[in-house]
Amino acid sequence: MDALILARMQFAANITFHILFPTISIALGWLLLFLRWRWLRTRGDDRVLAQGWLDAYRFWTKVFALTFALGVVSGITMSFQFGTNWPGFMERVGNVAGPLLGYEVLTAFFLEAGFLGVMLFGHGKVGERVHLMSTFMVAFGTTLSAFWILALNSWMQTPAGHEIVDGEFHVASWLAVVFNPSFPYRFAHMLLASALTCAFLLIGLSAWQVLRGVGQRSAARVMRVGLTLAAVLVPLQIVVGDMHGLNTLKHQPAKIAAMEGVWETARGVPLLLFAIPDAESRSNRFEIAVPKGASLILTHEADGEIRGLNDFAGAHPPPLPMFFAFRIMVGMGMLMLATSWLGWWLYRRARWQPARLPRALLWLFAGMTFSGWVATVAGWYVTEIGRQPYIVYGLVRTADVVSKVPSAMIGLTLALYVALYLALIVAYVAVLKYMAEKPEEVLAGEAAERAATPPGAITAITNITSPVTEGGPA
Repeated sequence: MDALILARMQFAANITFHILFPTISIALGWLLLFLRWRWLRTRGDDRVLAQGWLDAYRFWTKVFALTFALGVVSGITMSFQFGTNWPGFMERVGNVAGPLLGYEVLTAFFLEAGFLGVMLFGHGKVGERVHLMSTFMVAFGTTLSAFWILALNSWMQTPAGHEIVDGEFHVASWLAVVFNPSFPYRFAHMLLASALTCAFLLIGLSAWQVLRGVGQRSAARVMRVGLTLAAVLVPLQIVVGDMHGLNTLKHQPAKIAAMEGVWETARGVPLLLFAIPDAESRSNRFEIAVPKGASLILTHEADGEIRGLNDFAGAHPPPLPMFFAFRIMVGMGMLMLATSWLGWWLYRRARWQPARLPRALLWLFAGMTFSGWVATVAGWYVTEIGRQPYIVYGLVRTADVVSKVPSAMIGLTLALYVALYLALIVAYVAVLKYMAEKPEEVLAGEAAERAATPPGAITAITNITSPVTEGGPA
């Protein structure tokens, strides 16, 4: 296997692992702010209710800290790979990519680093307003980081605002670079994906606590928050996804053709529910189709035209992984919609008492804990593979910026990365399971830490990481 394929596989392994944790931490920061606010609003009226919100805040702060820490691991390796496997990338587009990454460090990283320690360890040691503000700044920092990284990734998909001099990219308009044609849709799509991933994490862990008979003071409230958030945001994500699809059809028609398995340009293109795209014969096998469905969805016209892959010979992404990744993303989204709506309706009928819910439904919630991960990873595969064979769409080919590192060395590091990442994923899920099953021990441990640190002590965290993956050559 040549160095290009191995380098792409290595970047894909890194991006797959890394995106899991920012997808949680971006939205979880805002949910922590909500839980903190709810505690402040209720603490003077109902002590039992207030204690439930406070328990929820403290528990999910631990989840945030664990998730943030694992983001450090993957964020560092992502940055290194630009230099080790893709040196030509920065040589060609460093004038665009470098400042955007720098802006993220100057704004998001420093913002998060400055307030994360206060949020994690400052409760009871600083004023309530200061602690609430610190939680807000951490949440704002994660979102700001997503802004800059999505601006860079979107520019690589739909480049604008630049000029090319002697093969190097230079910025002609930062406004056009940042707010390139696909940025608003990608940014909104990512934020909603993060919120839905976090919502189902809340639902799933709360359901697991109910099944195990623990977390009585907070599980019911957290489950209600998660179900409400998911029930509202899944339809909104569908609308944003439709707008994103229209934008992609305009600027990256080859990606749409690969997603839908369209080989010949035509009108009234059917929607393929299932097929096996065959790149060698340039046709589909075992098609199950809805007449004119693809044209109706993608162009909003039953006879709308969709360009086929044969119009992009030698310059289109591989259709097989694109076709199935897109359907996995959409299928998981439909399952999330059905689960959230059914769950919210049944939970409301049960008067928000989780013990009165059918155990089968609670097991469904628990099984959907990481459904957001599945949808997000599939969506990122569609995004990144769909840019191939370019690293900057239509302008710079991926093969032109790969390093000359021997294939054997890339293969070795790829195997080590995959082994390490699998171990870390297993450890992460195991720790979450332990925390969910023993929330009282987790909260008791925090109380002991607070008691051991006198008021006014300063505790700092210096580890920082990017909460959103950089665009890359996967």
